[in-house]
Amino acid sequence: MHDRQADWTRLLRAANAGDARAYGLFLNAVTPVLRAVVRARGAGLPEADCEDVLQEVLLAIHLKRHTWREDEPAAPWCYAIARHKVVDAFRKRGRRIHLPVEDFAEILPAAPEADPTEQADIETFLSHLEPRAEQLVRAIGLEGKSIAEIGDAMDMSEGAVRVMLHRSLKKLAALRERLIEI
Repeated sequence: MHDRQADWTRLLRAANAGDARAYGLFLNAVTPVLRAVVRARGAGLPEADCEDVLQEVLLAIHLKRHTWREDEPAAPWCYAIARHKVVDAFRKRGRRIHLPVEDFAEILPAAPEADPTEQADIETFLSHLEPRAEQLVRAIGLEGKSIAEIGDAMDMSEGAVRVMLHRSLKKLAALRERLIEI
């Protein structure tokens, strides 16, 4: 039985000394093992992503092989690179798992219904504003109209609409704070 650690170390040492054949043998020896490491550590990643991670591992080994300490075994160094690249892949992916929603349609809860008291609360808050301010806040906040549309409809400049909106929202926020204190 071959000693993988000693073989990899010997081949990488020779490769770093300029032996291209040894480098090819080294890459051929490490690739299947690192593929298995990436697949095991990257459980949950699609197979194509695992192959991408393997390519990143091999590229990192190639680019950083001069940083490997020749007095230490090569295998742990290679495994560490693979481990870090798998972690990077999960970070990029955000640990998201993609599942079709249709598979779970039967067990997913229904969309939440609107709070039946919400509209009454909104009306109560808006009733504390002067009529023009109430009309303006209702049009922008509830109906989604633009500042320009409201300015035209209420015969106001856009700047005046913004000022009235700001003052009205400030008044509503103060009212909300008073109610919270009670």
